[in-house]
Amino acid sequence: MSDSNPPQCAVDLVAKRCVPCEGGVARYSSVDAEAQLPSLAGWRLTHDATRIRRDWTLPDFRSAVKMINNIAALAEREQHHPDMHIEGYRRVWIEIFTHAIGGLSENDFILAAKIDAITPP
Repeated sequence: MSDSNPPQCAVDLVAKRCVPCEGGVARYSSVDAEAQLPSLAGWRLTHDATRIRRDWTLPDFRSAVKMINNIAALAEREQHHPDMHIEGYRRVWIEIFTHAIGGLSENDFILAAKIDAITPP
């Protein structure tokens, strides 16, 4: 674990705002990313620890679309946009990473914590 990215609890992450990133920010190492994940239930690392992903199964298509719309509104407020998918009419999955650095930054964990706060467990 590096000193530059100590793990934060979900409550602390939710209290923060995403900061616009155009590059020049060091991305999380796989060790730092793995250390941060326990505070975000249901999220997992993908793409060699450069992205985080969470999956949900909703009751129906309408619920899935409503959830995607709520996450989209949150992403706009935070100015940090995840990849969002609906498959099989009710399965939703979200994948987050900071495109400008090709990996994970604090913004990704902030957005994940905020998504958790507005979605079903």
